[in-house]
Amino acid sequence: MLDLLLIAIKYSLVSNVVLSQFLGICAFLGVSKKVDSSKGMGAAVIFVIVLASLVSHAIYVVFMAASSPLCKALGLKDGLEYLTTIVFILVIAALVQLVEMFMKKNMKGLYDALGVFLPLITTNCAVLGVALNNVTYGYNFAECLVYGLGISIGFALALILMAFIRENVIEGNDSIPKSFQGSPIVLLTAGLMAIAFFGFAGLV
Repeated sequence: MLDLLLIAIKYSLVSNVVLSQFLGICAFLGVSKKVDSSKGMGAAVIFVIVLASLVSHAIYVVFMAASSPLCKALGLKDGLEYLTTIVFILVIAALVQLVEMFMKKNMKGLYDALGVFLPLITTNCAVLGVALNNVTYGYNFAECLVYGLGISIGFALALILMAFIRENVIEGNDSIPKSFQGSPIVLLTAGLMAIAFFGFAGLV
């Protein structure tokens, strides 16, 4: 139980997927203009990452690993591990389609606010990175769940914090020098957030 707690803390705060591992930067910068849209994107990413983490792990263990029942039955000594990236991308794409259809039908305002960034979850390297890391780290089912949850909560936390700062401090602030307005101040803020999150390093 302690190991699972440490995994959750490590990957939500200490090794934050955006601020420490620098994955998912596109969505982080693109959707963090408004707090409401960032909350929606954060929830969508949490759902996709956790589900993709579990589904991809199950597929890998049952069908693709050299020790999987399928590979043993077919006599494949090396398994189907060379197909891991392709299969995981297909799994993620299917899950994103489900989220997109649900939002389009039940959350039209949020769907319109997220725009092109919702389907871009499919190509979000943070989502694929979680699925691949589960295999690399050799996590079991429970560890996959906690790892995916920790990573996705860390992503949502960084996204919402950035949106809050941009909406309440940066946007419309005339005291910011003209040369720093727009992307420069956003990138500078992200850098300062990354430095602040390094303060959690002593927790694990």
